[in-house]
Amino acid sequence: MAEKTITFSGTAIKAPACMLGEGPTFDPHTGTAWWFDILGKILFEHVIATGAIRQHPLPAMGSVLARVDSERQIVATEAGLYLRETGTGAMELLTPIEADNAATRSNDGRVHQSGALWFGTMGKNAETGAGAIYHVARGTVTKLYPGISIPNAICFSPDGAIAYFTDTAVNKLMRVAVDPATGLPTGEPEVLVDDSGGEGGIDGAVCDVDGVIWNARWGAGSVDAYSPDGQHLLSLEVPASKSTCPAFVGPDAGRLLVTSAREGMNQDQLARDPEAGNTFILDHPVKGRFEPDYLI
Repeated sequence: MAEKTITFSGTAIKAPACMLGEGPTFDPHTGTAWWFDILGKILFEHVIATGAIRQHPLPAMGSVLARVDSERQIVATEAGLYLRETGTGAMELLTPIEADNAATRSNDGRVHQSGALWFGTMGKNAETGAGAIYHVARGTVTKLYPGISIPNAICFSPDGAIAYFTDTAVNKLMRVAVDPATGLPTGEPEVLVDDSGGEGGIDGAVCDVDGVIWNARWGAGSVDAYSPDGQHLLSLEVPASKSTCPAFVGPDAGRLLVTSAREGMNQDQLARDPEAGNTFILDHPVKGRFEPDYLI
C-alpha cells in the first residue's frame, strides 16, 4: 500500500474523451503535448500555453510518438513505425513491424537516451502472449521479449543503464540492465515490484531525474511513484479509474499529464466514472525530464 495518497488537484484538458487514451509525450521545443486515442485512430495535439487542441486522423492504430527533428516525428502503429511530417500530417511507413499480423497492434513505448525506441505489441483483444517488446535502432528491429500479453511501463533510468517494463497481465514491474550507448539489454530481467495481487494493473510509466518511476495504474485511478529500489513512495489520485500513462510536461518538465480510457465501460459505469477517457494535468510538482529524439 502507498505510504501517502494525494487527493487529485489539477485540470482536465478540454479535449474529447478517448476510448483508449495512451502514449502521451511532450515536445519542449514547441510546448506541445501529444497523445493518442488508439481505438479511435486519432492523434491529439495540445499547445499547453494557449490551450489549443487539434485532432489528427491516423491511417492505423497508433500509440507512441517521438520527435525526430523540427519537421518530423516517428509514430508507432499496428503496422510498424511511420515517419510523420509535423506540419502537414503526411505519413510514410518507414519500418514495418508485425505489418502482416492483423491480430496485433502497438501499445506502450519510449525512446532510450541512445535514440533507439523500445515499444510493445499486443493482441487487439489482449490475447494471452500475442505480443512482444521490440528495440528499434536506425531501422534495425530486434525482438527483445516475445510472448507478452499487454506491454507497458517502458521507461529508462536517467543514466540510460536500466530499462523498466511490464506485462500488465502479469502485473510485475521488471528492470533489466541495458547498454547506455545502444539501449540493448546486457542482462536478464528481474522483478522490481510484484503487484500481482494488487488493485488494478501496472500501466504506462516515466522515470524522473532522480530515477523515481511514475506509473499509471489501470483500474485504480492513480499514478504511483516508486523509488529505484522498488519502494512505493506515494500515489496521486486521477479522476478516471482507467488511468493509462503519464508524461512530463511544461517548460521545466515539472508536471504530469495523464491519459485515461473508457474502453469496455457500459452506461452505468460511465455514469459513476464521468471523467473516463479524459486527459489531465496534475498539479503535484515532479522533477521530470524531456524525452530524447528518435534517431533515424
